[in-house]
Amino acid sequence: MIDSYRRDFNRRFQPDLYTKFLRRLDESTGAHVDFRNSETPCFFTGALLDRIAAYGIELTRQLMDSPEYLKRSLDTIPPEFHAPGDPGRPLFLVIDFGLDAAHEPKLVEIQAFPSLYAYHPHLADVYREVYGLDPELKNYLGGLEDGSYREILGRAVLGHHKPADVILTDIHPEQQKTYPDFLLTARDFGIRIACISKLEKRGRKLYFEGRPVERIYNRAIVDELVRKQVRLPFDYRDELDVEWAGHPNWYFRISKFSIPFLNHVSVPKTFFLDQVRDLPENLDRWVLKPLFSFAGLGVIVGPTRAEIDAVQDRANYILQERVDFAPVIETPHGPTKAEIRMMYVWDREIVPMTTIIRMGRGKQMGVDHNKNMEWVGASAGFWI
Repeated sequence: MIDSYRRDFNRRFQPDLYTKFLRRLDESTGAHVDFRNSETPCFFTGALLDRIAAYGIELTRQLMDSPEYLKRSLDTIPPEFHAPGDPGRPLFLVIDFGLDAAHEPKLVEIQAFPSLYAYHPHLADVYREVYGLDPELKNYLGGLEDGSYREILGRAVLGHHKPADVILTDIHPEQQKTYPDFLLTARDFGIRIACISKLEKRGRKLYFEGRPVERIYNRAIVDELVRKQVRLPFDYRDELDVEWAGHPNWYFRISKFSIPFLNHVSVPKTFFLDQVRDLPENLDRWVLKPLFSFAGLGVIVGPTRAEIDAVQDRANYILQERVDFAPVIETPHGPTKAEIRMMYVWDREIVPMTTIIRMGRGKQMGVDHNKNMEWVGASAGFWI
């Protein structure tokens, strides 16, 4: 942490500035931001973020350089969601780390699925504007700036297609908490936003509002499709003349399933639940996680034996050693933990793009575990 920036921000903070900050977020995105954004940005050293960014690339390479793993990962895709045209590598990667008591990065989760790539640079801009932050502070990684960030993200979203031929899909996108990110993405790249259930299939082509779709920026989560019993006008297994950004197979192929295969200083002990013969005595030091869930659904910190015994599909759960993440952010409400999400795009190489920070003082970083708290929620990471 950069203590001088932390102390200066805390000293200058005024509640009316936070009110202005929230109002400005809503005005500038064009929609109400329905998830909590923290009162404060976070200030890190460049050395720490560089190290975490490098760890993420090392973890990805371990998986992608293993033919055995790549073959095993194909088995994670449910047959009804196994889409053709897999490019053989993910396009988007988001990798979450926490900091332990020694301020060493420890892996929380790894996903090959897009996150808030348009929203978080915008969030950083609003922090800068409202709080008058030092212009020397950076929020992009790897030497990127506004222009180069948008160029790489634009290639990922658009491919080689005209914006009018590309859509962003989700389930009832205007009802999603991520809708502000959708609006910013549409504004930045000129694409349309579509409910995935409103597409139309004609032969091998998909259409939206009468226009053929050449490329889909895929934000629809399979868990939610299943949970809400959404009826789609196409089958994921169909041979379609459409490109995916990113391809839906990778939601499964790099996920919590990957963690037991990793061997790295940043990775806590992790086992598939069906391979655990004798449960550890100190279950309060472990976390039970379903392999395929989003936003922390189904995660149990410190599970009881009864909760573990109740799991039916044990092959689809992991048991992970719990890491006590250090409360490294000093706030007026006490020290607060920070989970650092590294966001990558696999362009010509794996490019670290920016960070998402989640602040919290609960057992987990999700909203449900930090209710009625202040100085928690989504934040932007700045460094110098």
